[in-house]
Amino acid sequence: MTAALSLGTYRVRAVSQAARTALAAGSPWVDTAPNYAHGRAHEELRPLLREYATVRVATKAGFFTEEQGRTALADGVLAREEAAGRHSLGRGFVRWQMERSLAALGRVDLVFVHNPEHDGQGLDRTVLHGRVREAFTALEEFARTGRIGGYGVATWSGLTSGAFSVPELLTLAREAAGSAEHHFTALQMPVSLIMDAPITQALNGGGPLVQAKDAGLITFGSAPLHGGALLDAMTPELVNLIRPGLSAAAAALLAAGSCPGLDVVLTSASTREHWDDAAKALAAPLTAQELRRVTDELAGE
Repeated sequence: MTAALSLGTYRVRAVSQAARTALAAGSPWVDTAPNYAHGRAHEELRPLLREYATVRVATKAGFFTEEQGRTALADGVLAREEAAGRHSLGRGFVRWQMERSLAALGRVDLVFVHNPEHDGQGLDRTVLHGRVREAFTALEEFARTGRIGGYGVATWSGLTSGAFSVPELLTLAREAAGSAEHHFTALQMPVSLIMDAPITQALNGGGPLVQAKDAGLITFGSAPLHGGALLDAMTPELVNLIRPGLSAAAAALLAAGSCPGLDVVLTSASTREHWDDAAKALAAPLTAQELRRVTDELAGE
């Protein structure tokens, strides 16, 4: 089974236009954050979320724009050094940011703690884990009262750098909830032919995606085109190996979306043509054998 193609708004310039295209095409998720589109992404999405009542929305907590930081400072929920770094996992700040996100979006199904490893650069792992637990504690409060559906972690390098593991995140969630009944429900990480360790690990029956699925989490793959950089590496030979006749973008998305254990693959495709191109490819996922042939070919280069 292939991952569900869904809209990620990180690199999208015209968020409302891209969202209208994706939602009309049946995207089951929209992934966003308070700092995306220079802080305007939430406001641009709200009318569309009212129009498409069944789409699920995931946002994030942690990063903020300079303007949002000034407001948070004035409201007394942010330390000056955190404002300079534009990232905070403090319980008070996460609560403050979530109230603003809920007001702007209207509803939130899932909240990802956004690149928590950013907050832990140069820190002892124990200190970082304490900060993650603080953020989880705030999000547990929102989940327990039904204001959000659940929460998770969206990471770029935390799982590959050793900052934390899936079992450690689950432990922190249990500690934040004060019981085994926590609301940690999702994991997001890069999955692409450039950052292909999650693919090869999953093909071998291990790694964070398999651990997450075994724990019942929803798994999201971000940056399947690696911010567009992967397209330059998609030679005609590589595209042909993945599936003859596809565009470079569709072939790259198919490889990522065929990763075992991946539920959702996020794309920033903003035109209906690009969306349909990708969706058609993903409708017939690669087998594990076909995907392994691709990763083996890349490893041998």
